[in-house]
Parts: sequence; C-alpha cells; structure tokens
Amino acid sequence: MELTKHILIKGKVQGVFYRVTAKDAGTALGIKGWIKNTADGHVEACISGKEEAIKSFINWCWKGPKDAEVIDIEIKESDYQSFSHFEILR
Repeated sequence: MELTKHILIKGKVQGVFYRVTAKDAGTALGIKGWIKNTADGHVEACISGKEEAIKSFINWCWKGPKDAEVIDIEIKESDYQSFSHFEILR
C-alpha cells in the first residue's frame, strides 16, 4: 500500500546539502515527491511510497547529511498523491 506524508524537518538543515542528500536517499528507497527549503529555515517535503520505504526515509531524515542537526520532525498524514519522481523545489 502506498502512502503520502507531509514532513517538516527542523534544526540546522539549510546550507548542509540536506535536500540533495534527502533526494538521493528517497530515490534509493523508491520514494517520490518533492523537498524544499522554507523561508523560516526548515526543510519541507511531501513524499509518497510504500509504508516501509517511508519509515526508512523518515529515519534517514532524523540523521540527514553529516553537518545537519535535526531537532524535530513534524509528520502529517496526507491524501495519497501520485508523483512521477522525487524533485527538489526552489
């Protein structure tokens, strides 16, 4: 079963290649959707994929790239959305 989750990642997550490495991690897990920086210094993502892949991706989000310092992640359920790929929004 495929799910869609809306995620807000807080902490030191901008300027550390978070979006690029998250896209690579998500793509490797078969996740599709988008990820972007927010104006208030967070990273926001909307992802769709299999439940286990989404759990693995969220676990990755807590770690992030080596220079990231994640302090909180907000996860919201969303109606299923079908994406063609995983992209970085500007």
